[in-house]
Amino acid sequence: MKNWVSEGVRLGVAFLFLVLIGLDGIESKAGAAPYAAMVIDARSGEVLHARNADTRLHPASLTKMMTLYVVFEAVKRGEISLDDMVTISANAAKEPPSKLGLRSGQRIALRYLIRAAAVKSANDAATALGEAIEGSEAAFTRRMNRTAKALGMTRSTFLNAHGLTATGHLSTARDMTTLGRRLFYDHPEYYNLFSRRSTDAGVRHVNNTNRRLLGAYKGADGIKTGYTRAAGFNLVASAERGNERVIATVFGGPSSAARNAKVAELLDMGFKRAPSRVAVVAPPAPNYAANPSAGPLVVARSLRPRGRPAPAAPVIAIAAAPVPAPPPVPAAAVPRTAREAVSRADTDLAAVAAPAPRPETLAEEGRQVVTRVSTAGGRHWGINLGRYPSRHQAESVLLKTALVELGTLDTALRKVVATIGGYDANFVGLSAETADLACRKLAARNVECAKLGPS
Repeated sequence: MKNWVSEGVRLGVAFLFLVLIGLDGIESKAGAAPYAAMVIDARSGEVLHARNADTRLHPASLTKMMTLYVVFEAVKRGEISLDDMVTISANAAKEPPSKLGLRSGQRIALRYLIRAAAVKSANDAATALGEAIEGSEAAFTRRMNRTAKALGMTRSTFLNAHGLTATGHLSTARDMTTLGRRLFYDHPEYYNLFSRRSTDAGVRHVNNTNRRLLGAYKGADGIKTGYTRAAGFNLVASAERGNERVIATVFGGPSSAARNAKVAELLDMGFKRAPSRVAVVAPPAPNYAANPSAGPLVVARSLRPRGRPAPAAPVIAIAAAPVPAPPPVPAAAVPRTAREAVSRADTDLAAVAAPAPRPETLAEEGRQVVTRVSTAGGRHWGINLGRYPSRHQAESVLLKTALVELGTLDTALRKVVATIGGYDANFVGLSAETADLACRKLAARNVECAKLGPS
């Protein structure tokens, strides 16, 4: 009898120990951020893998993808330009890290706020962007939610521009994967931002929060990381190999290293499952009509330019007539060699979207419109950037180059010359020294350049 009781006590203790172990395991899992994942073929949008993809979770700084999408849209619509100076509010300046370190009352160009939000994931920059577009972060979040619905992100709710944890600020792996694909197709001129290991953010140079995956995974070129205690380690990643492009999303990684390893595993899975050849089906334009209560996007000020008085001879304004921007072309449709050439030249494609400043805008900012003597009469030098099959291509090359080399080409005139073999892209109105310097700087970027003498 005594032995039977002893054995019963021993078994009871063992059972209690096992129960405690089980409870401890349950508590550990409950304390961890929930896991979700999604993998798609970016060319067609086909889902290649999904797990908890529609579970509403904390997105953390993946939120900034939507913030940036709205900003890119505002620039495209002419509501604001990349060179507009933004005054930092006390609300933006007080945001907790990660941040750029902006001060209340400080003025900084919009383009630098974009870089800081995209590359460093700076919370103060994200808030400042929202306030610059809509006047307040609350108004901006309403636009974020309206845009999300128009993009088909049906289970996302945004309450701020940066992604710090807030009750009800939620998204899903599916919605964030959709947004990553939208950034790639809807705003290809900005997509290179997400692959930069570091960038100039105006007040300082900043490193990419995603630089480890960018450096370790072949073909990776974006997109955005996110972390809070409630969210865990999140990432929307995109990679291209040959003709294939895959986007993978992970929510709830236990560490940045584990998250990156899981994303690499999912990308590998995606490349194995994706067909070598498939028709590229770009997503349709955002459907704002599906959310009529929000109404269409309204531009706050008229975009019709005011008349510009004709300058008195013999001077002309340095600002050349704006060249119509080419329609956005999905990066997947652009030859890989061309994209690599752009990357080697380190061209700031984001700058291409900025409209040339109007003389009246310069006057409002206290800057002076400089005039100079006409180049007629063969008294100046120039440079040639090659011959192109169409006038549009030549004009596009000149515009991009002018924005990259403002230091040497800010006073030059863009000139397209029709020839028997095509259209020559020239800058004219340079001194011999400036023409030589411009060619040397462009050659260092692997851009073809030939000096043109007076003629």
